[in-house]
Amino acid sequence: MRAILIPLALAGLCHAARADGISSAYTDLDWKKDCVTYAQAGEGDGDWADLACSGYRGYPVLIAYDDARESLFYGFPPGSDMTSVWESFSGFNSSGAKIEWRVETKGDKAVPFAVIHRRSISTPEDQNKPTEVLLVAKVGQMDARDGCTIGLVLATGNPAANDQARKLADEKARTFACGKDKHTVIGNVPAFGRVDN
Repeated sequence: MRAILIPLALAGLCHAARADGISSAYTDLDWKKDCVTYAQAGEGDGDWADLACSGYRGYPVLIAYDDARESLFYGFPPGSDMTSVWESFSGFNSSGAKIEWRVETKGDKAVPFAVIHRRSISTPEDQNKPTEVLLVAKVGQMDARDGCTIGLVLATGNPAANDQARKLADEKARTFACGKDKHTVIGNVPAFGRVDN
């Protein structure tokens, strides 16, 4: 009987040891199913809307849509006005339906510290062939409320894009100073930054 219990106990310890560390969790982003529109343009007031969506275990995803461009904030924002954190591509763009959250686990505590989210940006030369980019962002925590884009990785024609995005997230997101540090760009990525429409 002891011969059976010892391997089981060791297996349990190995499983507990593997639980700590960094892993990925995935959530869906469906505007119709996962989001609530809390502000939008009135008649004759342009084409814009602000949405709050469900993210990872209570962490929200906020979308500010304006003139076929999207700015997303992951986690808890610094305030109710999304204007101060608006970042997007200059070309028309849209976000993918799946968000990868990089989660650090320590004991019973699992904290998402970064996201990787695919974005499609229109190409003026060929509207049917958008440029795909993996956007890497720092997640705003409840106490710090500090979130922003930390990097952009060209995904079109880049088989290493996912690994590059995860490495960037894991190495830079937790110490990245939003508003001070410059985001990293890997590949020939379309123009991105503060876009005032």
